[in-house]
Amino acid sequence: MSPVIAPAVRADIAELRQLYYAVYGPHYPVALGTDPAEMARLIADPHSLWLVTRCADTGSLTASAAIRGEAGSRTGRLEGIAVHPEHRAAGLAAALTEALCAGMLDTGRLDSVYATVRTVSAGPQRVVARNGFRPLGILPNAVDLSSRETLALYARHADGVLDRRIPVTEVPPALLPLLRTAESALGIGYPGVAAARPLPAPAPRAAVERLEVIEAPAFVRRRFRERFPCAEGWFYPLHTPNVLLTPEDGRFEVYAYLNRAGGYGSLLTAHPDPAAAAAHLEPVTRALARAGAGYIEALVPLAHHEALSAFLAQGFVAGAVYPAMRADGDGFHDYAVLSRSGERIDFRGVAVEPPLQPYLDCYLSAWASTHLPTSSEVAP
Repeated sequence: MSPVIAPAVRADIAELRQLYYAVYGPHYPVALGTDPAEMARLIADPHSLWLVTRCADTGSLTASAAIRGEAGSRTGRLEGIAVHPEHRAAGLAAALTEALCAGMLDTGRLDSVYATVRTVSAGPQRVVARNGFRPLGILPNAVDLSSRETLALYARHADGVLDRRIPVTEVPPALLPLLRTAESALGIGYPGVAAARPLPAPAPRAAVERLEVIEAPAFVRRRFRERFPCAEGWFYPLHTPNVLLTPEDGRFEVYAYLNRAGGYGSLLTAHPDPAAAAAHLEPVTRALARAGAGYIEALVPLAHHEALSAFLAQGFVAGAVYPAMRADGDGFHDYAVLSRSGERIDFRGVAVEPPLQPYLDCYLSAWASTHLPTSSEVAP
């Protein structure tokens, strides 16, 4: 019998919190399953879709999942997949995922939907893969649940979107293996992409004596909207800055998202432009790490050689590529996901399905090239 699927409603919130506790325990760092006010907002959000299933006999909630969208963006995020332990192996996660994609992708509301999938077991990877999601890469140490976990990045695109990607002619040499991996895994092409020539070293700039870290979410959001009144100059779907980092003289401002519960952060953009802070990525990263972000990531256009080079020079490693992530006229731009972890990365407990394995191998090679000394650097 097919499960009965229905939209979540406000009256479900208390039972939904119990469901997420039963599945994830007390360490689930996502507001979708823990914060009643945020859950109510998501249920009422016209740009998102939250679906649940119920037991036909008792009427109790058996599973939940949502696709979160936002105004002005055609990229959504599949999140909060939870199946009650007593109702597993019934295909509920797959049924919810397919219904969500039918409602958001097949109807033309979104161009793509991504999911960050746990790798403590192979099950979550199989669920999204069976529903048309394909692997884009890995995010090592991306979240702190009961311990540091590596996530896998998957995405599903609407029909025809991948055929309208805007070509890239060159990238930093360190990214070429990742692009070749994506070509094989996704069936897309990067014809003619060459290794870009190394950029000259940036001119010396005044040192940053100290960075002020302003954690006042409402103030940061207001300031951010003043600096970026429209989407031009930044692109980071479904992330709203809640932290502002700036030196004492205020010559630049870095906007970031910090999630202390999950122990991670995202660098969103900088004012007056990202290049203003590019030479100061090291102190910015250290400041976020002290604030509780053991994992820091950045989303960078694949065509922006200078920005990619700046992050790579500061120890960031590209673990994933998101093709056709942002619409631009009749075409779509590809993005790279770069990350840096201040904690030891341990892949021994990671369960990787065969389609994801090439990305793990690629990341290991890139990490070694970035952080391990070459034979010429090792003292005899």
